[in-house]
Amino acid sequence: MSDASPPVSAALTNRQEPALPDRRLPVRPDLDQLKHQAKDLLRAIHRGDANALAELRGRHPHPPDPEHAKLADAQLVLARSYGAPTWARMVVSCKLIDAIWEDDIETVRALVLADPKLLHEDAGIRNVNWGPPLSYAANVGRDRIIAMLAELGATDFQQGLDRAVLQSRIGTARLLHRLAGSPVPPAGAFGTPAYTLSVSGTEFLFEIGADVREWEGQSGGPVEVVLCTDSRKPDAKHRILEMYVEHGLSLPDTPMMALHRGRIDLLEQHLRRDPRLLERTFTFAEIFPPEVGCNQPPADMYDEFLPRTPIAGTTLLHVAIEFDELEIARWLLDRGMNADARAAVDANGFGGHTALFNAAVSYPNFWMNFTGGWPGTRKPMQATFAELLLDHGADPNARASFREEGLVNNRYERHDYRDVTPLEWATAFHNRMIVSEPAMAAIAARGGR
Repeated sequence: MSDASPPVSAALTNRQEPALPDRRLPVRPDLDQLKHQAKDLLRAIHRGDANALAELRGRHPHPPDPEHAKLADAQLVLARSYGAPTWARMVVSCKLIDAIWEDDIETVRALVLADPKLLHEDAGIRNVNWGPPLSYAANVGRDRIIAMLAELGATDFQQGLDRAVLQSRIGTARLLHRLAGSPVPPAGAFGTPAYTLSVSGTEFLFEIGADVREWEGQSGGPVEVVLCTDSRKPDAKHRILEMYVEHGLSLPDTPMMALHRGRIDLLEQHLRRDPRLLERTFTFAEIFPPEVGCNQPPADMYDEFLPRTPIAGTTLLHVAIEFDELEIARWLLDRGMNADARAAVDANGFGGHTALFNAAVSYPNFWMNFTGGWPGTRKPMQATFAELLLDHGADPNARASFREEGLVNNRYERHDYRDVTPLEWATAFHNRMIVSEPAMAAIAARGGR
């Protein structure tokens, strides 16, 4: 049997092909980059790359022999991977989105008049969160374009209002509310500003008659979203929870809810009632209480959705760091809490970590490392929590064990780390976006290895 590789045409008939990737356009796609992607795909097809050949067969209605494929074939295959029927349709999407960002009302009008179906299709084709052109314009506060699209027959006023509230564009939200006929917001409306921790969005919904009590205690309600969102804006979170209480919603009287509310006065009361409060560890259900609608995943999946240093079975200090509650962390340490207080250890021997591990790997670091997103969300590149803990005597070489589970490079993987230091944990952690390089430097400067 020959060891020679089969010809490209033979490779195209191989039935054991990789799964075809479904791509999504970024929020603001770059047409030049997409053109380069198409050229790269064509080159991969010509050299017989297995993934490229699978895409050619799976997406092209009449796949040519790979050696005869042209740029137009690669463009069609690429467009279909993004959910567009043709390359021309994807080009229109890029031009439409660019015109909305630039507030170019005449270009938007011309594109929609040339193809009225665009009014009701996602501007980003498969970018469903940002919605059709009117809703997309609401995300970026393009009121003139919104009014024009409404005149041309757009109807996605509620989705647009949700997006405006989510983005704290209250003037745009008022416009959309009027265009929709000034309805009372539907149940669940508070979920969008809860996700971004938008105080102004929450205030606006109360102003137009939304009732936060409609979802009281139900899964998926606004309190669950506020507690479980990946946003980290403690002052906004505190104000939103207090607004819920002011409008009749009941919250549990627990130390953990006091932490979520930023209420040191309530924590003082709990400490008087329970002098061992600063030594306690808290379960997942205590951190995310089911009585306010928080879902309770299986114990081995607590940190799968939002992977970071685990907080189930940790102390108030660990949780304060995960939720960026600097003032509460300072209060705890000033009250005598041990900076090296350890998390519980599970049946498999995982856990036992100090809060310094959380300072090195936790979700607030995403907003320090992130270079885009909502205005004003990026945090300074600093090691505030790590330095605070080290100044209070935290051991830079404490040891703990972890099981990291989740998607790594689009594959589900599990990695076990035994007896690692904070620096070793931060060095090994796969999602670098939530690792604090400043914290690692601070730990190393204090003798961490």
